[in-house]
Amino acid sequence: MNRRAPSLHPGLMTDMYHPDSAYVSWRTGQNGLTTFDLYTRKAPFGGGYLLVAGLEAAIEFAQSFRYTDDELKFLAHIRDYDAAFLDDLSRLRFTGEILAMPEGSIAFPHEPILRVTAPFREALLLEAGLLQAIGLSTLIATKASRIVYAAEQGHPRRISEFAFRRAQEPMTVARASYIGGCSSTSLLNAAYEYRLPATGTVPHALIEMYPTEQEAFEAVAEAYNRYTLLLDTYDARRAIHTAIEVGLRSQETLGHTLAAVRLDSGDLVADTIYVREQLDKAGLQNVRILASGDLDEWKIQELLQAGRQSIRSELVLRWAVELALLNTTQKVVR
Repeated sequence: MNRRAPSLHPGLMTDMYHPDSAYVSWRTGQNGLTTFDLYTRKAPFGGGYLLVAGLEAAIEFAQSFRYTDDELKFLAHIRDYDAAFLDDLSRLRFTGEILAMPEGSIAFPHEPILRVTAPFREALLLEAGLLQAIGLSTLIATKASRIVYAAEQGHPRRISEFAFRRAQEPMTVARASYIGGCSSTSLLNAAYEYRLPATGTVPHALIEMYPTEQEAFEAVAEAYNRYTLLLDTYDARRAIHTAIEVGLRSQETLGHTLAAVRLDSGDLVADTIYVREQLDKAGLQNVRILASGDLDEWKIQELLQAGRQSIRSELVLRWAVELALLNTTQKVVR
């Protein structure tokens, strides 16, 4: 049985208590101009700042907010709202004002990131959708900025986001990560939609498909004029010698360049140092080392400190997004 993807219903992107509260407001005629501030009480990840993101999604949500006939029938089915209230909702559009920090701005706890001024019911019904749009993107952008900062440390090391297979909202994650300083994404849909650089290497499955690791490396080298080889499918320290052999031969016979090698598991510090030494001995100083595998800012800092003599600007770090929560809130201020 095929299931259709759930449709987006902006008017229903609220918590149940929002239309319930709007109904009380409607019955008592309380709908004066109201200002809500969106902020967070604490910065995430034990830090002191936030990197603002999600404004575009928030504005699109506000612009699209409305109730269709089917949605109003649904509300009538689950609550005994007065028909005149539902008729009022059918005409509701956001007519207020939104002031916000630009995406990429630094914000601090208790500092308003976004301010909504509108008739009470309009502002109230948009509350949860705005919190979700700003909260998730800001969380991801902040995490990305922390990782990028930890990786650079005076050197232009690039971070590539490849959280698609783990992220709850992969398109949001890719976009917010780019705002946070990541140089590219692995998710093609995000690269297409947002015009982001797309990057990727090869999976272990491709290496395992061939009878030998050398045959797998040769197949990759023949396919692309610039390529990356994955070293840790079996034994990274043995694989680097195979990679060097294949890299030198493909450069000589095909003009194809070994651009990078990737380490995804094991002792990243020790293996990176060893791999760098072997590449340098073979005259492949320009071959970069890519490290991946659940790297966060703390692991990156440890990696760079432990291998500071060997890990130079050639290191490209990849990260998968950490699951967390940014406790944003939106409160009436006047």
